[in-house]
Amino acid sequence: MAKVGDPVPTVRVRDQHGRERGLDEFRGKRVVIWWFPKADTPG
Repeated sequence: MAKVGDPVPTVRVRDQHGRERGLDEFRGKRVVIWWFPKADTPG
């Protein structure tokens, strides 16, 4: 289990605009990662 302050592994995902983004782009900034499963969810 990760703890507050633990380093985050390099992660690359597509944002809401389809651009590939990585957490390294936000180094030194506060970041909220929010995801949810697409299947069986409303909206």
